[in-house]
Amino acid sequence: MGLTAPPRRGVRTLPGRSDGWDNGPVEDSVAVLIVDDQAPFRRAARAVVTATPGFEVVGEAESGEEAVRMVDALQPGLVLMDINLPGINGIEATRRIISAHPAAVVMLLSTYQMGDLPADADGCGAAAYVHKEDFGPSLVQDIWSKRGVA
Repeated sequence: MGLTAPPRRGVRTLPGRSDGWDNGPVEDSVAVLIVDDQAPFRRAARAVVTATPGFEVVGEAESGEEAVRMVDALQPGLVLMDINLPGINGIEATRRIISAHPAAVVMLLSTYQMGDLPADADGCGAAAYVHKEDFGPSLVQDIWSKRGVA
C-alpha cells in the first residue's frame, strides 16, 4: 500500500491561462509616489492611497531632487507633492517632472490657503492643489479622473 502526500495548501486553485482560461488583461493599479519631508504626513498619505481603490504607493521621497530621480526610475502615474521641501521645492520639482514626464499627474499638497500659494505654483504644471486637511480617497480619485481634461 503506497503512501500518498497530504493535500498541498497555499497552491493556486483557480484556473489559469495554462488551463485554457483567459479573462483578458487586468488593468493595473495607478502607481503613486509620495513626496514630503515629514514622515508623519508620508504615513498619512500612504494610508489614504491604500484606502483608495485602484491606487498603490510605489515609493516615497523626502526632497524635490529625490522626487525627480524617483519619478525617472519608477514612472508613477500620480505624484503627491508637498510644496515646502529641502533643496528644490515642490513647485520646481513638479516643473521638472512634468517637463520630463508629461503624462504624470502631480497633485500639490500643503498647508497653505489657496490665496497664500507661492506665485509660481499656478504655472508649474500640477493638476491640482489640495490643502493637506482636505486630502482623502475621494479627492485622489476625482483628480485622477480629470487628468488630461482641459
